[in-house]
Amino acid sequence: MTPANTYASLYRDTLLNDVIPFWQNHSLDREMGGFYTCLDRTGQVYDTDKFIWLQARQVWTFAMLYNRVEQRPDWLDVSRHGADFLQRFGRADDGSWYFSLTRDGNPLIQPYNIFSDCFATMAFGQLSLATGSDEQANLAESTFRQILARRDNPKGHWNKAVAGTRPLKNFALPMILCNLALEIEHLLDKSLVEQTIDECIHEVMDVFYDPALGLIRENVTPDGQVSDSFEGRLLNPGHAIEAMWFIMDLAVRRNDRSLLDRAVQLTLQTLEYAWDADFGGLLYFMDANGHPPQQLEWDQKLWWVHVETLISLLKGYQHTGDERCWQWFEKVHDYTWKHFPDPENGEWFGYLNRRGEVLLPLKGGKWKGCFHIPRGLYQGWKTLDAIARNQTVRQ
Repeated sequence: MTPANTYASLYRDTLLNDVIPFWQNHSLDREMGGFYTCLDRTGQVYDTDKFIWLQARQVWTFAMLYNRVEQRPDWLDVSRHGADFLQRFGRADDGSWYFSLTRDGNPLIQPYNIFSDCFATMAFGQLSLATGSDEQANLAESTFRQILARRDNPKGHWNKAVAGTRPLKNFALPMILCNLALEIEHLLDKSLVEQTIDECIHEVMDVFYDPALGLIRENVTPDGQVSDSFEGRLLNPGHAIEAMWFIMDLAVRRNDRSLLDRAVQLTLQTLEYAWDADFGGLLYFMDANGHPPQQLEWDQKLWWVHVETLISLLKGYQHTGDERCWQWFEKVHDYTWKHFPDPENGEWFGYLNRRGEVLLPLKGGKWKGCFHIPRGLYQGWKTLDAIARNQTVRQ
């Protein structure tokens, strides 16, 4: 068994000396503002469109590091650089956030995607802690309240589905609200925070969890029933496992051991179900009934799925001491560090084929930016530090 402090050093050093410098050196658009996220293997820009998810996530990442690791002025400057661009160009007239912009800030895709709003909330909530800016704090709070107002119909009139034929609700929003409420609780009434947490725990652990399957479904009917359709049978193991570390944080906050144990058990059940016994790694999408999924990328191995799994396993082990979490952590860690990092050029690849070979040699694009890997490395570092301290005490 490799000591926890050895892993902690690896995660810290990779975060601070590899991943963060890569984005700091290559992603800033110093002429037009904001960040380039479409970066090739070496960090060269191959497309200049700017995606609100990734702009906001990078603002959050650098503000988070400034707030929680070290108050480095250059990190705060990076965060402000992205926030200034978002404040100038990111929102439609109704206050909702666009999905994507041109390099110079003209909107490309309408604000149909509520997760643009979610990550903008995270960004300005975290940055306001660093700057003390009332404007940024108000922007985070007002956006959060808009999310709550939209959550029963997130896409609004941008929804392509015919109303009433097969209504479904998706797991991703209640999942992210579990974390988002904590991200900006310093800006919210305590009653709203606790109400949001109650509702999200119920949605994640009762509505989307299928006890007959023992897993979380990605889509259910509005009253929480199973839909025998492509969407209704869809499993997204990465989403389910990521949600479990959000739930673990809430369980620890509330001193709820039963909820904590459920989250750990569900992490392990999902991992055992989704692990690729032939080639290793976690499958991206699965069908609950074993049918062919409609997503052609179902068998790809993605960076964020593996990074989020590492966080959940470490938190599970830290808070419960369940040895299965540590055994799985070492197995997932070995796969992740063997296949995703790029020692030649820095940062990590995002997309592997089923055999674990690099499918796309990009470091960033429309979906991959400066977020999951640095957040995962930070969470891993700090959780491993805590585990190492506990091990020292037990000795």
